[in-house]
Amino acid sequence: MSRGEFYNTKQKDIIFNEIKNKVDKFTVKDIYNELNGSIGLTTIYRFIDKLASDNILTKSVDNKNTVYYQYVEKCNCENHFYLKCDKCGILKHIHCECIKEITNHIFNEHNFKSSEKGIIINGICEKCGKDD
Repeated sequence: MSRGEFYNTKQKDIIFNEIKNKVDKFTVKDIYNELNGSIGLTTIYRFIDKLASDNILTKSVDNKNTVYYQYVEKCNCENHFYLKCDKCGILKHIHCECIKEITNHIFNEHNFKSSEKGIIINGICEKCGKDD
């Protein structure tokens, strides 16, 4: 399904435009508050769930069980993965040639073809590391 197929209502268009402007992670309630409650919370939840299931948004949960989403720009690079902070939940897109070596190793040594677009490495981001 292409991204253009989501613009079938004015409300979805408004929600998607708000999401595209996000640089970092967000919650459904963040979107609801930024739209000043002009679109129902249920509508926002349903649309964001759809975007997440279609891999247009990534979904992550922090150590306090808060669900965050992040818009994923359509990426044409082949060698990429994501770094996910276990404390704050931020998801950062990384383009790196080394990932090809890792995926080749996984395939050659473990007979498993990984999906490079879905590789997420968990850890602690620089900001959260400084907070400790």
